[in-house]
Formats: sequence, structure tokens, C-alpha cells
Amino acid sequence: MTFFQELTSNQTLMTGVTGWVVAQVLKTILDIGLNHSFNPERLVGSGGMPSSHSSTVCSLATALTTASGMKYGVGSFEFSISFILAMVVMYDAIGVRQETGKQARVLNRLLFDDFLKLDGVVLQEKLKEYVGHTPIQVAAGAILGILIAFILDPMFI
Repeated sequence: MTFFQELTSNQTLMTGVTGWVVAQVLKTILDIGLNHSFNPERLVGSGGMPSSHSSTVCSLATALTTASGMKYGVGSFEFSISFILAMVVMYDAIGVRQETGKQARVLNRLLFDDFLKLDGVVLQEKLKEYVGHTPIQVAAGAILGILIAFILDPMFI
């Protein structure tokens, strides 16, 4: 079996990747609906609804738990690692990264909209404001990831 075949046959890995892809596509569709325009950055960018970070790590943790009829149960070290990773990622998305986005909005307003009017002398472009998530966005991503893991598990198909 080649490296690529082995990689793509890893059900747990593919579930996590699918969690990320589905969340990014949904985020882009919601953004199109809200803003009435297509922003390609939404396909790969962070922030927004639902959280692709949460979807990815929750689909991974759930896939490890449910894989082929509880192959690795909640008592396994695999689940422990993925669960702690999920908690850290979701906590960070709500906390540090959300605050970073708030600070970027303030700095962009100061540097480009308000009194400083630097017009890109110091910054070539505005700072990214969509880097964190609200608790609802994180919860939606987590639920999406868990659902994806159940949908993709061969036992449930």
C-alpha cells in the first residue's frame, strides 16, 4: 500500500479532515448569504460560523471513540489526547483568538478609518479581524464535528 493510500484509508484522519472541510464550506455559504458576495478567504480563513477548529477536533475525538464499534473507548489514551486537544483548541478559539480579533478591529479603525489616516504607510493591508469565535460558533462547530463523525463511521452507515 502506498503512503497516499494508507493516509486516505485512515478513517479517523479522514473524519477530522471532513469536519474541517464541511465547516469551511458552511462558513463560506453563510458568509455569502449574509454579505451577498463571495469572499474566497472564507474557504480557508479562521473565524466565523461554525468554528472549523471545533468541528475538526470534535470529529477527531468522536471518531476515535466510535471507530468501528468503540475500538478506542473513552478510557483509551487516544481519546484522552484528542479530548484534551479539543478542549484547548476550543478554549483558545473563544478566549485568546477572539480577543485578538477585537484588538485587530480597534487597530484597523485607528490606523485606516479614524484620526491617523496612514493609508498603508505602516501597514500594507488591514489586520485580520476574523480570527476567533463566539461560544455559539464554537458549540455549533463541536456539534457539527460530532455529527460528521457519526455519519462517516462505517458502523452507522
